[in-house]
Amino acid sequence: MRTALVRDLSPEIGRCELSHLARAPIDIERAMRQHAAYLQALTAARCAIEQLPPAPDLPDGVFVEDTAVVLEELAVITRPGAASRRPETASVAEALRRYRPIDWIAEPATLDGGDVLVSGRTLFVGLTARSSTLGAAELARITVSAGYTVRTVPVTGCLHLKSAVTEVGDRTLLINPAWVDPFLFEDYRLIPIDPTEPFGANALRIGGVILYPREFTRTAKRLRDEGFEVREVAAGELAKAEGGVTCCSLVLTANG
Repeated sequence: MRTALVRDLSPEIGRCELSHLARAPIDIERAMRQHAAYLQALTAARCAIEQLPPAPDLPDGVFVEDTAVVLEELAVITRPGAASRRPETASVAEALRRYRPIDWIAEPATLDGGDVLVSGRTLFVGLTARSSTLGAAELARITVSAGYTVRTVPVTGCLHLKSAVTEVGDRTLLINPAWVDPFLFEDYRLIPIDPTEPFGANALRIGGVILYPREFTRTAKRLRDEGFEVREVAAGELAKAEGGVTCCSLVLTANG
């Protein structure tokens, strides 16, 4: 059984941080319905939902992925690149203490969890406006004793590394080759997104199930054609806040 740490939407989500999208009105009621359906999909994928404390004054608080990197042996509490998001980490750290030893990214380094792709013992770290080379070095310092290797990846055109590439199977990645260099993942099987769906590389793997945005039908077909079990969820409102399906949960196994 897995546990998914989640947080309810803030009514102030319309004031979220944006880097690559123009600000567009977010329908709060619709976003809340979509988030509720997302939680139902997590439950159907055999995740126990654990609600973090509400944070109505933190517009991006629903995007809990950015606050921590959860590994089998420990959890690393990040130092988000947007200063407005740093208050989100304290409640996440408190929740994760029940499951893992924790360590912290130290200033002045910055690191968002959405920039960390965990694949076995390799931690790919996207170099973006939110995550620095110092952040990658801090993650390497903290995790080396547990046997992890950190590899940095330049990212262009999107907010986070996992906007451009996510793991959908063992050594199998869903990728937007316009935003990240496929050569950096040459040891992997790569499934390119449909080029008409540039934001379609963000998928959440939970065991043998892929949670995937309903809006990207062509890429979803590619995944199904490759034999993956895809469960679609509506994610259009949070996408206006540069959110994806990985962003709204921290999924971990209780026993590591």
